[in-house]
Amino acid sequence: MYIKSPSRLHLGLIDMNGSYGRLDGGIGLTIQDPHLILYGESAEKGITVDFSDDFKFNDDIRNEYSNKITKAATEVIDFYDIDEGFYFRVDSAYPSHSGLGSGTQIALSTGKLITEHIGQKANGYELGKITGRGGTSGIGVFAFDHGGFIVDGGHSIKEKSSFLPSSASKANPPQLFGNYDFPDEWGVLLVILKSDVSVNGQKEVNIFQKYCPIDRNEVELYSHLIFMNMIPFLLEKDLPCFGNIINKIQTIGFKKIEVELQSDNIKQLMAKLTEIGAYAVGMSSFGPTVYSFYDKTNEHIVQEIKDYVGDDGIVITTKAQNHGHILKK
Repeated sequence: MYIKSPSRLHLGLIDMNGSYGRLDGGIGLTIQDPHLILYGESAEKGITVDFSDDFKFNDDIRNEYSNKITKAATEVIDFYDIDEGFYFRVDSAYPSHSGLGSGTQIALSTGKLITEHIGQKANGYELGKITGRGGTSGIGVFAFDHGGFIVDGGHSIKEKSSFLPSSASKANPPQLFGNYDFPDEWGVLLVILKSDVSVNGQKEVNIFQKYCPIDRNEVELYSHLIFMNMIPFLLEKDLPCFGNIINKIQTIGFKKIEVELQSDNIKQLMAKLTEIGAYAVGMSSFGPTVYSFYDKTNEHIVQEIKDYVGDDGIVITTKAQNHGHILKK
């Protein structure tokens, strides 16, 4: 049995103030590439993780994926009290800690293969609870199930009272608040530079604890830009105006912190994209992935940014994915 799950762009966390009784909340976009393809079958005992010979996987990816698949499989097997082992093979992967949400897709894909095998129809939300994903943002969980442009409703302070990243939060995934198709005619441009700034683990926890709560006025402005500007412009398919809001939210709230903590080459890349005519320039999560959107009126930015980046990173052109994972038996 195979599963193909998408990556996602995390555009921002909405309310990192919490004074109105809720915190977190996220906006994000499901994208076709890069993606994860994972094969799974039952085994007599134990958990085995292998990698396809058709792809070149470096040691970092092998170790990261092996550990995360084993962890998720163990949690799902324990939860359902399964008395057999499983074999997994990674056929396609993308780097962890790049801002594209690989950890959630690995965990949910692993869990989905196991639950399908035993006849349990668990969705991403349920698997997220079992594997501990979605404790801050639900974008990855809902990308797995639904795809498209996603807004989640965050957490009540009754359930989650402190500011923590998903990796350290014990909260359940949030509720899906909005789910919209993203225009097929808009291309998605990803640029992943080699960066010496990686934000994960305890470092990520420390950032949340140091900079939150965000000023309430900034949170209110951020929310207004999303719900009264970004989403309506998306539904109207107005790319320049939608992109202008993407640009604005890079300088407000918790997203401003995420951008400011990045390396100079990431900031220079974002400035270069603006200079050559990109309608939208944003950083996904803590980076280093920088994204933009384009159509026929400014598709020249693709080749220009490839020339600018050269051998210092990779440039990916893709599309939004308006559906979730694909399972093939």
